[in-house]
Amino acid sequence: MADRGSLRLPGWREYWTGWLGVGIVGLAATCALLAPRLAPHDPYAQDLAARLAPPAWSRAGSAEHLLGTDHVGRDYLSRIIYGARVSLATSVLAVLVSGTIGVGAGLAMGYRGGLADRLLTFLTNLTLTFPFMLLAIAVIALMGSGFVNMVAVLGVTGWPIYARIVRAEVLTLREREFVLAGVGLGGSTVRILAAHILPNLGNLVIVLASVEAARMIVVESFLSYLGLGVPPPAPSWGGMLSEAQLYVFTRWWMAALPGLAIVVTVLGVNLVGDALRDFLDPQMKTLAT
Repeated sequence: MADRGSLRLPGWREYWTGWLGVGIVGLAATCALLAPRLAPHDPYAQDLAARLAPPAWSRAGSAEHLLGTDHVGRDYLSRIIYGARVSLATSVLAVLVSGTIGVGAGLAMGYRGGLADRLLTFLTNLTLTFPFMLLAIAVIALMGSGFVNMVAVLGVTGWPIYARIVRAEVLTLREREFVLAGVGLGGSTVRILAAHILPNLGNLVIVLASVEAARMIVVESFLSYLGLGVPPPAPSWGGMLSEAQLYVFTRWWMAALPGLAIVVTVLGVNLVGDALRDFLDPQMKTLAT
């Protein structure tokens, strides 16, 4: 028997990047949840007399607008804080929609097999035939821009990745002894899926959802940049980038600041996803018997 004292789960030192990611995501989530209290100004209030004001660190800047103002005099810091709401809400809701559809389809494909597997596999491959971004742009252009439409499109078009991965895992799980024992004891399909299959998919789905969440932030920013996301004057990081492109050579911070917010937030989500993948890997938590 191996010495239990010599075995331990990796501590915080091994997961420092994950904790860094948690801090970044936590900061973004705090900005999204407490935006009315944290924002120093109304993000919609215009002040043409103070338009295109530089940040406070600039010689011509002032403490009233720490990150300056945009082309119509709206406080930039306030709009960046409120922009976190759009990015995080879109990411979370789109992942919930796509994850629910994809996991359900993957269970049906992998466990039931037969006609359901063939039809859903064909639909999955058909969906993956179209470039994800192009498909999302085309559908939103037809349905119209807006937060609800964007979440719906991203959720509906993002399910195939879940379905394919879940299907492959279910094909393996359904041949395991505990599943065969449940079938032999007369367990219903719903009971077997709920009690035996789904609990063993939890780690996989959590890690996959964390990866997809980062991708959805990027996609939302890109759609907002193209004018297909949340319509103005609602603040969004992608929309702020689009508005700043005319001033990129004269007032570089207008593009750099929302771009930095996107990069840092996506980095934080990816760091959390990598840490979850390592932490939930059974090989990382092997205990002596």
